Amino acid sequence: MSRIFGQIAQIGYVVRDIRAAMDQFIENGIGPWFYVHKVETDYFTYRGVDSPLRMSVALANSGDVQLELIQQRNDAPSLYKDFLDSGREGAQHIAYWTTDFQTLYDKALSLGYVVGQEGSIGGAQGRFAYLDTEHTQGTIIEISDISGPKGEVFKYIREVAATWDGTDPIRGDISEL
Repeated sequence: MSRIFGQIAQIGYVVRDIRAAMDQFIENGIGPWFYVHKVETDYFTYRGVDSPLRMSVALANSGDVQLELIQQRNDAPSLYKDFLDSGREGAQHIAYWTTDFQTLYDKALSLGYVVGQEGSIGGAQGRFAYLDTEHTQGTIIEISDISGPKGEVFKYIREVAATWDGTDPIRGDISEL
């Protein structure tokens, strides 16, 4: 897959209790976590149909690999809900990042990949797509545009993690936890 998508940049975990998941990673030396209680998507579709997804996300790095924790906050259709409804919790996807999203998206579709869900956060340069590869490759593949502000945020999180001394392990709107 690296020939098609590049290097794995992120491992995404779908969890039922994001606070407990962050605490477990913190106990194992991973942090700090940047937490957003109410993620605002510009749009979100599941299998081509609009879905009113509500979710919380926390991000941290372990070296160059970003870890993402996702807790869905409603019953809207999504691959996250499908994963939890199947009785699982934990690693759900691996993500590849690109500064040329449309080209990679078109290439994936031309190779027969099917989009399970997609959306955008923060405008046109915040697009993401989850390819429905779970049953053929064991995990879902996400491709994500990092050409805009999202890429700068991800870079900042990686830099902070590189020198993290264990203090202030959860940052963001923690009053919601």
